[in-house]
Amino acid sequence: MSKIRQWIGSISLTQMIFVALVAGFFIGAFEPGWVPAIKPFRGLFLNGVKCIIAPLILSTLVSGIAGAGSFQQLGWMGVRAFIYFEVATTLALGVGLTVVNVLKPGAGITLAGLSLSESAQKAAQTKMSLAGFVEHLLPTNLADAIVRGDVLQIVIFATLLGFALLSIGEKGRPVVALCESLAEAMFKFTGYIMLLAPLGVGAAMASSVAEHGWQVIFPLLKLVGSLYFALALFVGFCLLPLFPLLGIPFRQFFREIKGAIILAFATTSSESAYPMAMEALERLKIPRRITSFVLPMGYSFNLDGSTLYLALASVFVAQAAGVDLSIGTQLLMMLTLMLTTKGVAAVPRASIVVLSGTLATFGLPLEGIALILAVDEFMDMARTAVNLFGNCLATAVVARWEGLEVGTKEA
Repeated sequence: MSKIRQWIGSISLTQMIFVALVAGFFIGAFEPGWVPAIKPFRGLFLNGVKCIIAPLILSTLVSGIAGAGSFQQLGWMGVRAFIYFEVATTLALGVGLTVVNVLKPGAGITLAGLSLSESAQKAAQTKMSLAGFVEHLLPTNLADAIVRGDVLQIVIFATLLGFALLSIGEKGRPVVALCESLAEAMFKFTGYIMLLAPLGVGAAMASSVAEHGWQVIFPLLKLVGSLYFALALFVGFCLLPLFPLLGIPFRQFFREIKGAIILAFATTSSESAYPMAMEALERLKIPRRITSFVLPMGYSFNLDGSTLYLALASVFVAQAAGVDLSIGTQLLMMLTLMLTTKGVAAVPRASIVVLSGTLATFGLPLEGIALILAVDEFMDMARTAVNLFGNCLATAVVARWEGLEVGTKEA
């Protein structure tokens, strides 16, 4: 019995999450009757994570900015982060457009007879515009932004508060100390919530497979395959070369963040993996002042997987509708997506909103969204995992550009 307890104690959280992921798949595929009993654990876990995000982002970002030392040092870090974000976003869009034009996953698929659900229709009617985006940047009330889980507004409020505390020097130290204490407490709180992760992941996978089944993939297998292939190309040719180029130890980096990636993949939620990702980056010796600044900013401005998906999905709908988009039109579409995907994480049903806005802008049928929604959850898993991987790498890249070591030389 003692050996069994010792063996159970030696299993890491990442291993338990992976086991739960596999178990959830088999339960959903072969015992769907069990799903109603275990599905509430998915909601319980995600609710627990959501209650962490706002105080964790607020406390770590404020303390990170206020502890930066000077506006000059902080400013250069922000410039470097946004340069990386823009280059990565452009490459993701380019890969998505290239793959969808070469593989043509929408060719031979008809849009006839498709209709949107009520929730999707409401999302499709939401307009994404530059004016609306600018107006959305600041919250009318911080408590309201926290209640809605509006990551972008929380990030901007915390950034401005950090600037204010940095500017008043010692007078702001009590508030900074409070934020530092809150951050430590929230990391401890996160550890308690993470104990629910295996149950939440297994329930999420089981309910997804039971609800949609694998049979829904076959008519749209080319679309799903094209996205996974495009994401693999983007990671392999755009992100992985940065490791040897900047001296970031890949094995140690991946070993530390793989648990967060598995969690993001299984729950289709980058937010669920945010606390785990922050802790992993700190184990890689990246200072909290960098992690707490770059990582939450990336959640709003560096969604590589989602950006690539939107480029691919927009042209896919055009192909399914029999609309021939010129290269010039596709480049204009790419520019539109570069603008509309910024801060999109704060918008409910974000991908549908941006996709529908893009389709409407270029005269493409919104019925295409109904086609994509049939397999969207399977695609969401991959793009969410890439979003998280890209943001963790962005944090490491900025740390290297700041002249800091990432990980250990032995790794």
